[in-house]
Amino acid sequence: PQFEQSSLQAVHQQRREMLSNVCSRYTRKRRLLQPDDLRHLVVDDTHGLLYCYVPKVACTNWKRVMMVLTGQGKYQDPLGIPAHEAHVPSNLRTLSEYSVPEINYRLRSYLKFVFVREPFERLVSAYRNKFTLSYNTAFHKRYGTKIIRRHRRQPSDRALERGDDVRFEEFVYYLLDPRTQQEEPFNEHWERVHSLCHPCIIHYDVVGKYETLAEDANYILQLVGADASVKFPASSKTTRTTDDMTAQFFQDISPFYQRRLFNLYKMDYLLFNYSIPSYLRIR
Repeated sequence: PQFEQSSLQAVHQQRREMLSNVCSRYTRKRRLLQPDDLRHLVVDDTHGLLYCYVPKVACTNWKRVMMVLTGQGKYQDPLGIPAHEAHVPSNLRTLSEYSVPEINYRLRSYLKFVFVREPFERLVSAYRNKFTLSYNTAFHKRYGTKIIRRHRRQPSDRALERGDDVRFEEFVYYLLDPRTQQEEPFNEHWERVHSLCHPCIIHYDVVGKYETLAEDANYILQLVGADASVKFPASSKTTRTTDDMTAQFFQDISPFYQRRLFNLYKMDYLLFNYSIPSYLRIR
C-alpha cells in the first residue's frame, strides 16, 4: 500500500538525516576506505545490493536471504539454509574481493543497507551466545581463558583451562582493559557498528533497526524488486535478549564501569539515535 511506503520512506529519511548530522558533528576528517574496511559488505550483483552485516542483529537470516537473492535459483527458502552454511565465507562475496574501480562503482550505484540494534542489548546478546552456551568452545578457549586469567582473582585451574564460565562483569572489564584493543581489534560480535560498517564514510540508503526488523526487511526487498516469493524469516522470540534481560545483567556493574562502557559504545548510541538506557546509573 502506498501510504505504508510513504510513511516508511519518511522514517528512513529521518534516520539518514540523523546519521548525517551526527557524522558531521563528530568526524573531523574523512579518511579513505581500505579493502579491510569492506569485509562486512556482502554484495548482490543481481539486485544491485550491498549489505553490511553486524553480528547479533539478525545477520544469519540476512545472509540466508542474500544467498537466496544471489543463488540463481539454487536456494528457494532462506530457512531451508542451515545457519552454519550462511556463515561459510565462500557462499557470499564481500566488497573487499573486488578491484578498486569495481568497488567504487558498487558504492556509487548499489542500494546500501545496514541493520543496527540497541548497543547494550546487542552486547548482552553476544555475551550470552558466546560465553554461556556450552557448545561455543572456540570462544571459551580463545577469549574466555584470557578474560579469566586477567580479570578473575585466584581462578581455578579448570576455569583457566576451559574458559567456559566467564561472568558478565569480567567480560566488561575485558572490553574496558586498554590492553584488549592494543593487542587486536575487537571480535566482530562486540565490535561497534560504526567500526564494522563505517556509516560516516559509506552513505547507507537504508538503516534498518532490529526493533522494526520485519517491516524494514520487507521495505528493502521491495526497493530492490526482489521476487515476491523471497520472504525475510520471522524471528523466533523465545531466546531473544530483551531490554529487561539486559537491565538484569547491568545490575551488578558499578556506575563507574557503566559509564566507561557507555562511552565505549557512545558513537553507536548517537549515530543510530538510541537513548541512554533507563537502567544505567550514570546520570
